[in-house]
Amino acid sequence: MDGELSSSWDSDDEYEKFILKMNPPRVVIDNDSCINATVVRVDSANKYGILLEVVQVLTDLNLNIKKAYISSDGGWFMDVFNVTNSDGEKIKDETALDEIADFIRKSLGADSSFIPSRRRSVGVEQAFDYTSIELTGTDRPGLLSEVSAVLTNLKCNVVSAEVWTHNTRAAAVMHVTDLETGSAINDPLRLSSIKKLLSHVLKGRTMVSPVGSTHRERRLHQMMLADRDYERSGEVNGDVTQRPKVSVVNCGDKDYSVVTIRCSDRPKLLFDTVCTLTDMQYVVFHGNVDSKMSEAYQEYYIRHVDGSPVKSEAERERVIQCLEAAIERRVSEGIKLELCTPDRVGLLSEITRIFRENGLSVTRAEVATHDKNAVNTFYVRDATGSPVDPRTLDMIRNELGQSVLQVKGQNEMTKTPPQVSPTRFLFGGLFKSKSPCNFGLISF
Repeated sequence: MDGELSSSWDSDDEYEKFILKMNPPRVVIDNDSCINATVVRVDSANKYGILLEVVQVLTDLNLNIKKAYISSDGGWFMDVFNVTNSDGEKIKDETALDEIADFIRKSLGADSSFIPSRRRSVGVEQAFDYTSIELTGTDRPGLLSEVSAVLTNLKCNVVSAEVWTHNTRAAAVMHVTDLETGSAINDPLRLSSIKKLLSHVLKGRTMVSPVGSTHRERRLHQMMLADRDYERSGEVNGDVTQRPKVSVVNCGDKDYSVVTIRCSDRPKLLFDTVCTLTDMQYVVFHGNVDSKMSEAYQEYYIRHVDGSPVKSEAERERVIQCLEAAIERRVSEGIKLELCTPDRVGLLSEITRIFRENGLSVTRAEVATHDKNAVNTFYVRDATGSPVDPRTLDMIRNELGQSVLQVKGQNEMTKTPPQVSPTRFLFGGLFKSKSPCNFGLISF
């Protein structure tokens, strides 16, 4: 059965490549028709997952999508995106505009490596010059410190990592290298030992298996979705009025289900919602996305991949819950701390140990290495649930170095840290961001 299904997917992929070669994607960038945004028009032969692919490319280019018009009913995909840079401005550099268009074309073309992943597994993977480790489990204070300490003891150097927590669940994707060789870990026995010890730290709640080369943030969404973080237990924390408002109704005459989302606007919001709909096996046929001031509105006309709209109340509730979770995962609770210092082995273990010993719990983290410097962002809160004592932060900064650790405040809960895609360096520093160092944070 699996062999037949794999052959079917292979045949579909070959047919899609043939169609794309016959009808290559067309990308037009217009800087005249909108006064406050650059308009990107994308026309292409339609295929499963193409909307997510385009949104993912724009997001990885560090572009904020302010408006979007989506139409992919039938065999053709025609979408319009109004985008700005990280400072909310048009992209004015002509060379950069040409490079953006070229990058989108290559990403959508017949030779693109984009694959709409249908797998939902967690494990350890050899990839390029690092080993990728994926973890899910129940969140608790000090968890990241324990994981980092285990990796340091196993002589693994954490090159980059991204950690999300939501609704008592935690997920992490970590890229590590061998301490001695600086390259990927190849020894099967050592990989098995890493898996066993990390599974023990996660209290046996981590599954380990080979994984594909899926986009990192998409993997985090997939992992938390598979771990059912959308199921709420007990009382809902925080201001209920600030939670996203999601509705799903069926449009009988057109055989669509209409998904409407209203929430606070933030970077990567469109990626998060489209990613979740795609991984839940829904296809967006039409859509309208808009943001004004700090509010965002999204409307999607969807069907399941089997061609049917939402068929039951239970399915409708699950779509609502999963979209709410997708929006909330990136909204970090607590105070934002930015660390910039020369990288060294065991640095992440040391930092998270200091947080733990001072009663702080990490709710989200982004760890990156660039030009031999560690550029890390942590969102922390008091492990007891009380407000973080400013004196605690002062003690931590004194221990790490006042210039090394910057406190960015507690009111940035709906914002993501300034980020740079790996592709950003292709564009000669076009998409500049502000950080404690003279380079940006890496987006994974």
